[in-house]
This record gives sequence, structure tokens and C-alpha cells, in this order.
Amino acid sequence: MKAVVQRVKQSHVSVNGEHVGSIGHGLLVLLGVKDSDDHKDVEFMARKIPDLRIFDDEYGKMNLSAKDIQAEILVVSQFTLYGDCRKGRRPSYIDAARPEKANELYLALIDRLNEQGIKTQTGTFQAHMEVHLVNDGPVTLIVDSST
Repeated sequence: MKAVVQRVKQSHVSVNGEHVGSIGHGLLVLLGVKDSDDHKDVEFMARKIPDLRIFDDEYGKMNLSAKDIQAEILVVSQFTLYGDCRKGRRPSYIDAARPEKANELYLALIDRLNEQGIKTQTGTFQAHMEVHLVNDGPVTLIVDSST
């Protein structure tokens, strides 16, 4: 699994002009699922993302996690994270998981985050979405379960 994790002041996702997920201060997670991913990758992401120490403490140091500050997380599926652009001009998505598998693991991650007491919102799987955010920092990280 690969995730682009952005610290945000607020974020929301819309489908056909309707808000389907919205958070305040927290993390926007764009999540890609690779064909070879399984539940071990879900567990890695469920441990790693909410524990990343990327929020400021009282001294202005990035020393607190989403769990520490009770931040919200918005998870949006993004198969294009596995677009391979090395050859030609059209990305190849051969490494991206098929929709059935990707949706299963996407939902499993959301369940694991919710089980930890983290307020988690989502986009709509396989929908054309508009993602709006106010980046905080900006702080943007790539988390990859395969490395």
C-alpha cells in the first residue's frame, strides 16, 4: 500500500457536488492499493499513519501524532498512486490492485482506524471525486508498506 499523507486544517471530498466526507484539523490520506498487498499491509498502515509525529507540540516541534491530538482522518482511494510513468507518456496501472481487492483492503484500513477510536471519514470508492483541502504547513509524506 502507498499513502500520501497530508496534514490539513480541513478537508472534504465531494461526489457530484455532494459532500461525502469532511474533517477538520487532521490528516488527508490518499490511499493506493497494490496488487500484491494483503492484510499485513493494512495493519502496517493502521499502525503507522495515526502514530506519525507530525503535529506541533507546545514548542512548535513536530512531536505529536494524530492520536495524541485526537485528529480526524479522511481516507480517499487513489489507484493512480501506482501509475508507472517511467515509459512513454501514458501511465501504466499494472501494479494497482483490481477494484474488488482494492476496495476490500481500503475498507479494512478504515475499519482498523475506527477501531482505534479515530474519527475517520471517506470518499466514495471508484467515484470521480473532488478533494478539497487546506494544507497545514504544508506537511506531506509518502508512506509505503512495501519498504
